[in-house]
Amino acid sequence: MGATDKFFEHIEKGYTTKGDFITMGAGMLDGEAVTNALVKVPLKTLNRHGLIAGATGTGKTKTLQVIAENLSDKGIPVLLMDLKGDLSGIAQPSPGHPKIDERHEKIGIPFDAKAFPVEILSLSEQDGVRLRATVSEFGPVLLSRILDLTVTQEGIMAVVFKYCDDNKLPLLDLKDLKKVLQYATGEGKKEFQADYGRISTSSTGTILRKIIELEQQGADLFFGEKSFEVDDLVRIDENGRGYINIIRLTDIQDRPKLFSTFMLSLLAEIYSSFPEQGDSDRPELILFIDEAHLIFKEASKALLDQIESIVKLIRSKGIGLYFVTQNPTDVPDDVLAQLGLKVQHALRAFTAKDRKAIKLTAENYPDSEFYDTKEVLTSLGIGEALISALDEKGRPTPLAATLLRAPMSRMDVLTAKELKETLGKSSLIKKYNDEIDRESAYEILNEKIEKAQEEAEKEKERERKTSSRRTSSSRRSTRMNPVVKVLTSATFIRGVLGVLKKVIR
Repeated sequence: MGATDKFFEHIEKGYTTKGDFITMGAGMLDGEAVTNALVKVPLKTLNRHGLIAGATGTGKTKTLQVIAENLSDKGIPVLLMDLKGDLSGIAQPSPGHPKIDERHEKIGIPFDAKAFPVEILSLSEQDGVRLRATVSEFGPVLLSRILDLTVTQEGIMAVVFKYCDDNKLPLLDLKDLKKVLQYATGEGKKEFQADYGRISTSSTGTILRKIIELEQQGADLFFGEKSFEVDDLVRIDENGRGYINIIRLTDIQDRPKLFSTFMLSLLAEIYSSFPEQGDSDRPELILFIDEAHLIFKEASKALLDQIESIVKLIRSKGIGLYFVTQNPTDVPDDVLAQLGLKVQHALRAFTAKDRKAIKLTAENYPDSEFYDTKEVLTSLGIGEALISALDEKGRPTPLAATLLRAPMSRMDVLTAKELKETLGKSSLIKKYNDEIDRESAYEILNEKIEKAQEEAEKEKERERKTSSRRTSSSRRSTRMNPVVKVLTSATFIRGVLGVLKKVIR
């Protein structure tokens, strides 16, 4: 048996599945694709999370696009983080190209150009379905993690939420939270101290500064109503295809705090909302987090622990998380340890540090009799990648240098006209884009403070009038009794004493 035949048998045996699957491409030997040596990933294992890594320009975004399209075709909804703005083209079919046809001929599968059902979402003022959440939905623990509060400050945050619950004060946006913190050490100091203990002004001041820092990154746009319902991420179109939800994040690349805040809240909401699935045959939802290092870049240890905890637990809900980044070392080791599918595009060795990173990356993949992994990592071309997945029994599949299939949709952005048409078809825009500012803690406390001030002014006025009446009454009493005035005068008293003296003599 020749080397090619042996390799074909190796790939076919390692990637045979009983259940449904998506096809990534064809295995490569000595830099050439082996036709029909198809690399397939079972749907059953796609909730085991994954990683798409590689140097700039090696095709990570297109790989993401390919996986998202194939999931949609299988009726599995997808959520994409679009930080570079080049994923909206999924809503339009690929124009095709001779090189695409040539690539698919080598792989051994036909190329079928098509558009996919797309929903454009936005965290900021960009066009799209507005994503929002209320402060109450975050809760004191998650909010404390995001703000990186101390244990003492966490306790104060818990007291603030308890006070709002006890007094029916809705915490909807950040101005509500700031108002309650100010009230706790201002007009409501005695009230708080009586029911919840003394609250330090310096601690509330620190918390307020951290909230303002979050606001400066645009969080004031994110916190509020109407809250986005995560069930709207798992919609299926009339043709049975899953919606591809694209969050436009091109304007928040320099605001990692907002990005990590949003991601953590989204994962927490999905985890709390979705039912347990156990070991199902297909995932409910797949999330792709592009430029994943932004989540971890400025995250505190407490926030990282929270993210890692959710990553470990959310798989049982049928949710798969896929991190897209340049270097696997951008993702914490505890998260990497949870990953099933790894798609590693080429890495470039320009420095000693790069060579060390390549060596470490190669050690994360299974050994192969057909490859020197370190060498392959630096020789892969655009649209080629090393793939290691899990089979249906949860075992690692053979390592395969893969010629990846091309996206079926357009590999470019939508024009302004196309974007407008796509948004015009959205039913979610009508549901979420009307901003609501109902009465909440900010308005209720302001009204309470105003009433207290009015009562204080009225009390002062009553005291002033009472004092004035007493003074007036005293003066009137003296004027109406001139006899008393005469009897108490010094002249009268001396006269009386003189008479008494004469009588005594």
